[in-house]
Amino acid sequence: MGVSKGVDSGSASWIHGLKLVAVAIVAHAIWGMGQKLAPDRTRVTIAIIAATITLLWHSAWSQVTVMILAGLAGLLFFKHHQTPGLPEFRVPINRALAIACWSVFFGLLILLPILREGTGSSLLALFDSFYRSGSLVFGGGHVVLPLLEKEVIPAGWMTEEAFLTGYGATQAVPGPLFTFATYLGAMIAGGVGAVVATIAIFLPAFLLVIGALPFWNSLRRNSKIQGMLVGVNAAVVGILLAALYNPIWTSTIFAPLDFAVAAILFIMLEHWKLPPWLVVVTGALYGLLLS
Repeated sequence: MGVSKGVDSGSASWIHGLKLVAVAIVAHAIWGMGQKLAPDRTRVTIAIIAATITLLWHSAWSQVTVMILAGLAGLLFFKHHQTPGLPEFRVPINRALAIACWSVFFGLLILLPILREGTGSSLLALFDSFYRSGSLVFGGGHVVLPLLEKEVIPAGWMTEEAFLTGYGATQAVPGPLFTFATYLGAMIAGGVGAVVATIAIFLPAFLLVIGALPFWNSLRRNSKIQGMLVGVNAAVVGILLAALYNPIWTSTIFAPLDFAVAAILFIMLEHWKLPPWLVVVTGALYGLLLS
């Protein structure tokens, strides 16, 4: 299902207000994640390099490559990293089920692109894109934004304007980041698309969690694995920073007033601690005043 590009000036102003909300929300996410995941110069450097590569290399594989390289950097610089005070816990999941879940996870990751090309099915293509995006969400749900943007916009499934407007609007409802995937699926292929996109975006997390739980105690005490995760988490900050610039900033901030409103919305989130739905309403009202 296509997205109409023709909008009147009132609708365009209202949409612009929601896009400013997206600027504030993503900037707020980067601010918080940066303090936790990139608190020192080594991790900040990894984040900036990740952002640079992501901005300059426009490919579906760029973010995967960035995460692999960041993991190797984490292994090099943080191989002795340990998180103190980790408690033991046991889960009633046997290793056979865990290995089966890992097999399904990687099997779908490999087979879906092949089946997508072989069948030409639009719903299978949708499932493949959202499954792959859900598989790469490390460090925070906001990372799904650049992942999904690179899947749906180059494919011509929807406009960049509709994408960013939906991202801003979904901040007003519970579970906004994965609700956003449902919105995208509905815009692309109606009700069936919404169901397919929702299942596809959540399925990798279920498979990975069930697959990891029986091995979790040993994995999280392995300093090398912890070091790799430190590097990957720093890269996640950089990937989100790149998304803040392109497509969000470049398609939203056109005038000093735009910057001022986005800054106010950011302050409402970060310093006034106001609920996201109120920030969304404020952005939409600003857009209506423009019209």
